[in-house]
Amino acid sequence: MASRAGPIAAGNDGSDFKHREKVASHYQMSASLKSEIKKLTIVHFFIWILVVAQVAVSHLNLVSHDLVAMPYQWEYPYLLSLLPSFIGALALPKNNISYLVISMISAGLFSVAPLIFGAMEMFPLAQQLYRHGKVYRFIFGFSAVSVMYLLMVIAIQVHAWQIYYSKKLLDAWFNSTLEKKKK
Repeated sequence: MASRAGPIAAGNDGSDFKHREKVASHYQMSASLKSEIKKLTIVHFFIWILVVAQVAVSHLNLVSHDLVAMPYQWEYPYLLSLLPSFIGALALPKNNISYLVISMISAGLFSVAPLIFGAMEMFPLAQQLYRHGKVYRFIFGFSAVSVMYLLMVIAIQVHAWQIYYSKKLLDAWFNSTLEKKKK
Protein backbone atom coordinates (compact mmCIF):
# COMPACT_ATOMS: atom_id res chain seq x y z
CA MET A 1 0.00 0.00 0.00
CA ALA A 2 1.46 3.31 -1.04
CA SER A 3 1.54 6.29 1.22
CA ARG A 4 1.07 9.86 0.11
CA ALA A 5 4.50 10.92 1.25
CA GLY A 6 6.36 7.77 0.20
CA PRO A 7 7.73 6.76 -3.19
CA ILE A 8 5.42 5.66 -6.00
CA ALA A 9 5.80 2.09 -7.24
CA ALA A 10 7.89 1.74 -10.38
CA GLY A 11 5.85 1.54 -13.57
CA ASN A 12 2.78 3.12 -11.99
CA ASP A 13 1.70 6.52 -13.20
CA GLY A 14 -1.61 6.44 -11.29
CA SER A 15 -3.84 5.74 -14.28
CA ASP A 16 -4.52 2.09 -13.45
CA PHE A 17 -7.66 2.78 -11.41
CA LYS A 18 -10.11 2.30 -14.30
CA HIS A 19 -9.87 -1.50 -14.32
CA ARG A 20 -10.62 -1.89 -10.62
CA GLU A 21 -13.94 -3.28 -9.47
CA LYS A 22 -16.66 -0.88 -8.43
CA VAL A 23 -19.57 -1.35 -6.06
CA ALA A 24 -22.75 -1.99 -8.05
CA SER A 25 -25.04 1.01 -8.24
CA HIS A 26 -28.00 -0.74 -6.60
CA TYR A 27 -25.84 -1.52 -3.55
CA GLN A 28 -24.75 2.11 -3.33
CA MET A 29 -28.36 3.24 -3.69
CA SER A 30 -29.51 0.73 -1.09
CA ALA A 31 -26.96 1.96 1.44
CA SER A 32 -27.81 5.64 0.91
CA LEU A 33 -31.58 5.01 1.03
CA LYS A 34 -31.23 2.98 4.21
CA SER A 35 -29.33 5.86 5.76
CA GLU A 36 -32.03 8.36 4.79
CA ILE A 37 -34.80 6.10 6.13
CA LYS A 38 -32.94 5.75 9.43
CA LYS A 39 -32.60 9.54 9.73
CA LEU A 40 -36.31 10.02 9.01
CA THR A 41 -37.17 7.32 11.55
CA ILE A 42 -35.23 9.25 14.20
CA VAL A 43 -37.10 12.47 13.33
CA HIS A 44 -40.39 10.54 13.43
CA PHE A 45 -39.45 9.18 16.86
CA PHE A 46 -38.98 12.73 18.19
CA ILE A 47 -42.35 13.81 16.76
CA TRP A 48 -43.94 10.72 18.32
CA ILE A 49 -42.34 11.59 21.68
CA LEU A 50 -43.90 15.07 21.52
CA VAL A 51 -47.36 13.61 20.88
CA VAL A 52 -46.92 11.01 23.64
CA ALA A 53 -45.78 13.73 26.04
CA GLN A 54 -48.81 15.88 25.28
CA VAL A 55 -51.20 12.93 25.69
CA ALA A 56 -49.53 11.71 28.89
CA VAL A 57 -49.29 15.15 30.49
CA SER A 58 -52.92 15.95 29.81
CA HIS A 59 -54.32 12.57 30.89
CA LEU A 60 -52.20 12.26 34.00
CA ASN A 61 -53.10 15.84 34.99
CA LEU A 62 -49.45 16.72 35.51
CA VAL A 63 -50.15 20.34 34.59
CA SER A 64 -53.26 22.45 34.27
CA HIS A 65 -55.42 22.02 31.16
CA ASP A 66 -54.96 25.74 30.62
CA LEU A 67 -51.25 25.10 30.09
CA VAL A 68 -51.49 21.88 28.00
CA ALA A 69 -54.76 21.18 26.20
CA MET A 70 -56.49 17.82 26.03
CA PRO A 71 -55.36 15.86 22.97
CA TYR A 72 -57.35 15.86 19.76
CA GLN A 73 -58.88 12.56 18.68
CA TRP A 74 -56.41 12.01 15.84
CA GLU A 75 -53.52 11.89 18.29
CA TYR A 76 -54.59 8.54 19.74
CA PRO A 77 -54.36 6.52 16.50
CA TYR A 78 -51.18 8.43 15.63
CA LEU A 79 -49.56 6.84 18.69
CA LEU A 80 -49.55 3.60 16.67
CA SER A 81 -47.37 5.26 14.02
CA LEU A 82 -44.23 4.00 15.71
CA LEU A 83 -45.16 0.45 14.67
CA PRO A 84 -44.49 0.98 10.92
CA SER A 85 -41.15 2.61 11.68
CA PHE A 86 -40.19 -0.32 13.88
CA ILE A 87 -41.16 -2.84 11.18
CA GLY A 88 -39.23 -0.79 8.61
CA ALA A 89 -36.18 -0.81 10.88
CA LEU A 90 -36.43 -4.60 11.09
CA ALA A 91 -36.50 -4.80 7.27
CA LEU A 92 -33.30 -2.84 6.69
CA PRO A 93 -30.49 -5.07 8.00
CA LYS A 94 -31.44 -8.19 6.01
CA ASN A 95 -33.14 -6.46 3.04
CA ASN A 96 -36.44 -8.07 3.98
CA ILE A 97 -38.85 -7.08 1.20
CA SER A 98 -42.02 -8.31 2.92
CA TYR A 99 -41.31 -6.31 6.09
CA LEU A 100 -40.64 -3.20 4.03
CA VAL A 101 -43.94 -3.59 2.15
CA ILE A 102 -45.80 -4.08 5.44
CA SER A 103 -44.04 -1.00 6.80
CA MET A 104 -45.08 1.11 3.80
CA ILE A 105 -48.73 0.01 3.94
CA SER A 106 -48.98 0.43 7.70
CA ALA A 107 -47.29 3.85 7.48
CA GLY A 108 -50.16 4.98 5.30
CA LEU A 109 -52.69 3.49 7.70
CA PHE A 110 -51.19 4.44 11.08
CA SER A 111 -49.20 7.56 10.21
CA VAL A 112 -50.63 9.42 7.23
CA ALA A 113 -54.33 8.61 7.76
CA PRO A 114 -54.46 10.00 11.35
CA LEU A 115 -52.73 13.16 10.15
CA ILE A 116 -55.29 13.65 7.39
CA PHE A 117 -58.10 13.00 9.87
CA GLY A 118 -56.47 15.46 12.27
CA ALA A 119 -56.30 18.15 9.61
CA MET A 120 -60.03 17.70 8.99
CA GLU A 121 -60.82 17.55 12.72
CA MET A 122 -58.98 20.76 13.50
CA PHE A 123 -59.97 22.70 10.38
CA PRO A 124 -63.07 24.37 11.93
CA LEU A 125 -60.98 25.48 14.90
CA ALA A 126 -58.26 26.83 12.61
CA GLN A 127 -60.88 28.64 10.58
CA GLN A 128 -62.33 30.16 13.75
CA LEU A 129 -58.85 31.24 14.84
CA TYR A 130 -58.16 32.83 11.47
CA ARG A 131 -61.51 34.59 11.07
CA HIS A 132 -62.33 35.64 14.62
CA GLY A 133 -59.09 35.23 16.57
CA LYS A 134 -60.81 32.94 19.10
CA VAL A 135 -58.71 30.24 20.73
CA TYR A 136 -60.06 27.70 23.21
CA ARG A 137 -57.12 25.33 23.64
CA PHE A 138 -53.56 26.24 24.48
CA ILE A 139 -50.20 24.51 24.63
CA PHE A 140 -47.81 26.56 26.77
CA GLY A 141 -49.56 29.79 25.87
CA PHE A 142 -49.73 29.13 22.12
CA SER A 143 -52.82 28.19 20.18
CA ALA A 144 -53.10 24.39 20.25
CA VAL A 145 -54.42 24.39 16.68
CA SER A 146 -51.40 26.31 15.42
CA VAL A 147 -48.91 24.15 17.31
CA MET A 148 -50.54 20.92 16.17
CA TYR A 149 -50.81 22.05 12.55
CA LEU A 150 -47.11 22.90 12.62
CA LEU A 151 -46.36 19.44 14.03
CA MET A 152 -48.61 17.87 11.40
CA VAL A 153 -46.89 19.67 8.51
CA ILE A 154 -43.52 18.37 9.67
CA ALA A 155 -44.89 14.87 10.34
CA ILE A 156 -46.60 14.54 6.96
CA GLN A 157 -43.36 15.49 5.23
CA VAL A 158 -41.38 12.97 7.28
CA HIS A 159 -43.86 10.19 6.52
CA ALA A 160 -44.10 11.07 2.84
CA TRP A 161 -40.31 10.95 2.50
CA GLN A 162 -40.18 7.69 4.46
CA ILE A 163 -42.68 6.09 2.10
CA TYR A 164 -40.94 7.54 -0.97
CA TYR A 165 -37.49 6.32 0.11
CA SER A 166 -38.94 2.94 1.06
CA LYS A 167 -40.43 2.60 -2.41
CA LYS A 168 -37.10 3.54 -4.01
CA LEU A 169 -35.34 1.03 -1.73
CA LEU A 170 -37.86 -1.63 -2.65
CA ASP A 171 -37.17 -0.98 -6.34
CA ALA A 172 -33.41 -1.26 -5.74
CA TRP A 173 -33.88 -4.54 -3.89
CA PHE A 174 -36.12 -5.91 -6.65
CA ASN A 175 -33.57 -4.98 -9.30
CA SER A 176 -30.76 -6.71 -7.43
CA THR A 177 -32.96 -9.79 -6.89
CA LEU A 178 -33.82 -9.93 -10.60
CA GLU A 179 -30.16 -9.60 -11.56
CA LYS A 180 -29.22 -12.46 -9.25
CA LYS A 181 -31.94 -14.69 -10.74
CA LYS A 182 -30.74 -13.98 -14.28
CA LYS A 183 -27.24 -15.24 -13.44
